[in-house]
Amino acid sequence: MAEVESFTLNHDIVKAPYVRLIAEETGLKGDVIANYDLRFVQPNQQEMPTGVIHTIEHLLADLLRDELPGIIDCSPFGCRTGFHLITWGVYSSTEVAKSLTKVLTKIVNDIEWEDVQGTARQNCGNYRDHSLVGAKEWCRQVIEQGVSDDAFKRQVVE
Repeated sequence: MAEVESFTLNHDIVKAPYVRLIAEETGLKGDVIANYDLRFVQPNQQEMPTGVIHTIEHLLADLLRDELPGIIDCSPFGCRTGFHLITWGVYSSTEVAKSLTKVLTKIVNDIEWEDVQGTARQNCGNYRDHSLVGAKEWCRQVIEQGVSDDAFKRQVVE
């Protein structure tokens, strides 16, 4: 059985919120993808409600693409403490943290319900479980704490 990196991470010593490059992988044709841990809340101390993390997922999937070309996917962790971000090519954790902070600020200040893509029955598998009000509040909390580009010490990116 293959060892999964995130299951080897000591979740008791990380210091959220942060961005962490989990892995870089090179495909058979030489293409490089990167996997990032976008941790919003401290593991085993808090978790985002499903409606909140669902709405943030939809917003990040849309808005982060304007900041970071080459996004393949942004999806929530099952533990509801953050997100995986998968990209073509590799960005520094600092670049991702700056882009994430910019997007979270936009969510808090500028986004209205009609701006959230994929919330109708036809284009969302659980369209009833969204909360923009909650998403804005959780994003505000992350902004107030600052996003670190180091998972193990608070090194907030400006």
